Amino acid sequence: MKKLLVFGVVILFFIFVFLIGYSINYFQLNLLEANSLLKESASNNDYHFIVIAQNTDDSYWQTVKEGCFDAASDFNVAVEFNGPRFTNMDEQVKYFKMAVAARVDGIVTHVLDEEVFTPLIDEATEAGIPVITIETDAKNSKRKAFVGTNTYNLGSEAGKLVLESMGDDAVIGIIIKSFNGSSENVPQSLRVAGFKDVLKDAPTATIKTIQSSGTGLFTAEEVTRQILYNYPDVNTIICTNVKDTISTAQIIVDLNKVGQVTIIGYGDAPEILRYIEKGVIYGTVASNPYEMGYESIRSLVEYKKKLMTSSYVDTGAKVITARNLEKYRNTLNEEPKESDND
Repeated sequence: MKKLLVFGVVILFFIFVFLIGYSINYFQLNLLEANSLLKESASNNDYHFIVIAQNTDDSYWQTVKEGCFDAASDFNVAVEFNGPRFTNMDEQVKYFKMAVAARVDGIVTHVLDEEVFTPLIDEATEAGIPVITIETDAKNSKRKAFVGTNTYNLGSEAGKLVLESMGDDAVIGIIIKSFNGSSENVPQSLRVAGFKDVLKDAPTATIKTIQSSGTGLFTAEEVTRQILYNYPDVNTIICTNVKDTISTAQIIVDLNKVGQVTIIGYGDAPEILRYIEKGVIYGTVASNPYEMGYESIRSLVEYKKKLMTSSYVDTGAKVITARNLEKYRNTLNEEPKESDND
């Protein structure tokens, strides 16, 4: 019996030593990974910044990346653009902690959950690393600025498109992005509030259902099918992100419901503009992801040089329908890449 007890103690001791060694190695690897984030930076750059996107798969965030990199070139800074391939808060948090461990000169981050990101932002700020929030804000944190579009206004503009296209006859299904955080998804809530406030002008228009899509490309297709099956009187579907807009449009085409179901989308991806041209999508509300990326880097540079910057940079919203589609396309390549505020 004593031999078994001694044997058990020895085994537990070796397990304990193994876990300690593993933890140390894991921490060291994370530090090495954090430091490797700056591998592309050069000594002739003024600052090294990290941008943490909601995901890197969406064309929206690829456009944000373009704005960040153009600003990096204009302001002589090194920028690393990171984020999960698909929306994943744990991975976002990991990238944020790596950036802090790497002692970068500044961080631009999307905020998926304000309760989770606020202490992270405050910790970075206290460590002397300024943080800019982009697209979604952590207003109670110590971030230096928020760069993005007023989400309530995005909802209002989408609501106006519903009234313009369907009026009092609108029976609406809304598809929002799924969210598994611990706090309320404030941007989505504000957007829905914007819808509802505009719909007060059409008292018989009704929101029949609000459904959530997942992180993959095709889940919005399933949600759209479910809405049309469970609520056959729905004649209008509002989408709140680029992928869901494209997926919903495809299902409407596949089910031969073009002209029967009105789609109000989000974003100005080429596929969305083509669907507007073909009459599949009535209209879309788009923020300015390029400008968000550019202005976030400009704001960080301004703060680093002057220890101050505007606390809110509104990059505006655009409404695109068949009426102004051609004009909008013509202006895409004419927009200046450097901010007029510089």
